Amino acid sequence: MATRGNGSKAKLLAYLQDNVGKVVTSDELREASGNASEWGRRIRELRDEQGYNIQSHNDRSDLAPGQYVLADNTQRPPRERGISKETRALVLDRDGFTCQSCGAVAGEINPHDGRPTRLQLGHWIDKSQGGTDDAHNLRVLCSVCNEGAANITTARPDHEKLLAQIRRSPGSEQIKVLEKLLRKYPEESADFLQSVNAAKSKPENE
Repeated sequence: MATRGNGSKAKLLAYLQDNVGKVVTSDELREASGNASEWGRRIRELRDEQGYNIQSHNDRSDLAPGQYVLADNTQRPPRERGISKETRALVLDRDGFTCQSCGAVAGEINPHDGRPTRLQLGHWIDKSQGGTDDAHNLRVLCSVCNEGAANITTARPDHEKLLAQIRRSPGSEQIKVLEKLLRKYPEESADFLQSVNAAKSKPENE
């Protein structure tokens, strides 16, 4: 669907197309729109409803808040609003509000870019490859890891693979993993430790 006329959306698209691949600021976009009060909504419409690849700091870690880039001039199919609020909340809670790739927690400084961690939902199997928006195909990723995971299909590691990786790590790194797991699963950890202690306290002849 082409954007025609002299409205704010058409002005914004023309400005972005004149600056493909270049970083533009919110002030520049506001001015380009003719100082429209809802220029931000027009940007979202161009991205979500008309398929223009307009990226912000939510998509790229090298962009600061208020910076935008039209990555290319190719229109893609409109974004589907398939992930419901309920599914989003379910996945965030299930994954402990933690990036499932690097372990970063929402709000803490991300070691990759030095900024507060922003969490997003990523697909195990990308939608372009037939993946769905069901909870089982979604995982929590920080914005940095989600960039690297785009259109990559990875298998979920089972406990044996995870244990093999942990065993190869130095003891100090294994302790860090343990600390994160204890914080992430406090109730389960307490129950497990209680059962271990109970087993140890039983007489050997029982």
